[in-house]
Amino acid sequence: METFERIASCVARGKVDVKSPWPPDLKGQDGVFELVRDALAAGADPNDVLTKGLMPGMNDVGKKFSRNEVFVPDLLMAAKAMTAGMDQLKPHFESGAAKRRGVLIVGTVKGDLHDIGKNLVRMMMEGAGYEVIDLGVDVSPEAFLAKVEERPGSMVGLSALLTTTMVNMEETTRLIKSKFPETIVVVGGAPLTWEFCKKIGADAYSPDPQGIIEWLDAKVA
Repeated sequence: METFERIASCVARGKVDVKSPWPPDLKGQDGVFELVRDALAAGADPNDVLTKGLMPGMNDVGKKFSRNEVFVPDLLMAAKAMTAGMDQLKPHFESGAAKRRGVLIVGTVKGDLHDIGKNLVRMMMEGAGYEVIDLGVDVSPEAFLAKVEERPGSMVGLSALLTTTMVNMEETTRLIKSKFPETIVVVGGAPLTWEFCKKIGADAYSPDPQGIIEWLDAKVA
């Protein structure tokens, strides 16, 4: 199997490194860490490692998650494997040798302390080639706005799990759009719908991370 295909396969199956016991049929074999390390040492383009190896692997597991063919633990293992590769690419991003697809500012809105959904979005967006700035949970509208001012051209991802905090998602969206109308705002969370997304003036909604990635990919292509 060609190197990039092996990287993608190991990401999708959550094979972090040679010591990883999971998945059992790959026990003792190289994982994402070794494959990425060796590819870079052999002169592979960091952008190719990202776009032909890591990203297809996360894309594959993301689509399976959307179809309920894999579940949150599988997604978390894939994200852990992807991180093992991304950590080795960071010096190349920082030097400008590799390029990010865009910057996404994410956070759970004010009054809401749930972070599982937000964390999945962060990990999958990083695996899709985006730089992600995670503001955490219980984030005020003003904090989101301040970060947009600090990073012009960024996109914003808002998460909420409680119906009682959805109003803060609307307040955040309207504040950002009032100052930076061109800023893309995407929203997600269990109680949300497309109708709510349109009502508050956000640009896109998806019930799962893969949907947001595909929507943003179409925008930045």
